Amino acid sequence: MVLRFFLLAVLFLFLSCTNFERDNPNDPDGVNYQGGSQLLSSDSRPSSSSVQVVNVSCDMNYRTERIGDQVWMAENLNCNVSGSKCYNNNESNCATYGRLYDWATAMNLPASCNSSSCASQIKAKHQGICPDGWHIPSDAELTTLTDYVGGASTAGKYLKAESGWNSGGNGNDKYGFSALPGGFGGSGGYFRDVGYYGYWWSATEYLSYFAYYRNVGYNYELVHYYYDSKDCLYSVRCLQD
Repeated sequence: MVLRFFLLAVLFLFLSCTNFERDNPNDPDGVNYQGGSQLLSSDSRPSSSSVQVVNVSCDMNYRTERIGDQVWMAENLNCNVSGSKCYNNNESNCATYGRLYDWATAMNLPASCNSSSCASQIKAKHQGICPDGWHIPSDAELTTLTDYVGGASTAGKYLKAESGWNSGGNGNDKYGFSALPGGFGGSGGYFRDVGYYGYWWSATEYLSYFAYYRNVGYNYELVHYYYDSKDCLYSVRCLQD
């Protein structure tokens, strides 16, 4: 039992945002990218794709896209709730990339849920800080998205925006998801990877301290699937109920 606890503690330290070193050889400390918001164009998208606008409680409008049987926000959530941050604490980054949230904040659960399991409080379609009629996507729902656009190994190039990614990392935005590289924040108060990587929370826990996420990078076409410390500050995309 003691050995198991020790191994879990080591795993937690390795994966924590304050200790986990991201692979960003071109800019290990991140940059403050000031690109504009990507506008949607339906000309090159499948005929099933449609655009609508969602009015949310934080007085902002979001573009949305139907992708298969799902309807997604086509922008990262930018609702200013307690505990959320702009990249580098710069408000202009929120205008481009949306805000960054730790898992408990995104889920609208007590802060203690970042360090303990709150599985009993997670609903099948967990609204979290999403507007009414929308929810934080589960790990399975994110898999449904990547499967629909061709599988996780190539989904990144179809989900990434056509501009806004550094080092030639733009996608073709085939489905209008318009993923942007908003980077991430660590509990130690630092920020990294803007312009190079984007990270999005799921509503699904892994053990007590972790939750699953998806990651897209400038230097690969896949959508990376893994779990990380809940106190990481990641982006949020809402999915319609």
